[in-house]
Amino acid sequence: MNRLALVLLTALAPIAWGTTYLVTTELLPAGHPMFAGLLRSLPAGLLAVLISRRLPRGSWWGKAFALGALNIAAFFPLLFLAAERLPGGVAAAVAGAQPLIVLILGALVLQERIRPVTAAAAVVGAGGVALVVLGPAAELDAWGVLAALGGVTATGVGMILTKRWGRPSGVGPVAYAGWQLSAGGLLLLPLTLIVEGVPSTIDAGAALGYLWLGTAGGIVAYTLWFRGVQQLPMIATGLLALLSPVVATTLGVLVAGERFTAIQAIGLALTIGALVLGQVVTRPPAANPPRRVEPSSPAALAAPR
Repeated sequence: MNRLALVLLTALAPIAWGTTYLVTTELLPAGHPMFAGLLRSLPAGLLAVLISRRLPRGSWWGKAFALGALNIAAFFPLLFLAAERLPGGVAAAVAGAQPLIVLILGALVLQERIRPVTAAAAVVGAGGVALVVLGPAAELDAWGVLAALGGVTATGVGMILTKRWGRPSGVGPVAYAGWQLSAGGLLLLPLTLIVEGVPSTIDAGAALGYLWLGTAGGIVAYTLWFRGVQQLPMIATGLLALLSPVVATTLGVLVAGERFTAIQAIGLALTIGALVLGQVVTRPPAANPPRRVEPSSPAALAAPR
């Protein structure tokens, strides 16, 4: 698979995640972020494991649960809590901090060199989403912002560990995503039953919302995302996460009737620019074509036959 196709497929994950905020506020019963995270992870994870017919072995049991705790069990409840307490664009826009988190952790843990251009792209991206957050229509809630920041920090650490540990030989991306979704769902199960319980009513709209989040936003998105994390440079995938606030803000304006100002438009333009710049500057250099040697040249005469 060429680099462009890999980037585009990986980008589908944050695009799908950008719909989470609208689905949560418009379709799901309020006050049940853990239950939403549970239904998004456990059924999809078990289905992926069933399809792939692969279970972790040896140390990968512990690694799968560690990654599941960060990427799923911690992230999902914080994500849905932020979605309930903040407007869609604001909640997703806090994800703009993730490239900075990934950049710093990548340097500390993976020993990746911080290039000035990639650092600038991360800063510009964070600044762009800050303009979206600080628009006059934004309704900032302290707990909602903290929940969103906690969620992107957890997934940032999860991305670094995903890159460092890689994937076991012979295990495909569907099985790998299924391990983490299942582990995260199992960790969420007792907490959900103790803290929240099951919503009193789940109507047709809520059922449709849970189905969308578990399929497009769950098994499909995480399969594509984890493959991209392992094959692309860390900052490249970190910047792709900026698509989530772009999609969420767009849906908030088009569907939920949220206001959209000139300042927010500038913020979105900066965000998209930083995303594109990050993909360009992290692209590996093209291999030099082999030099043609003329038969009559000295190099050709000296070449072994």
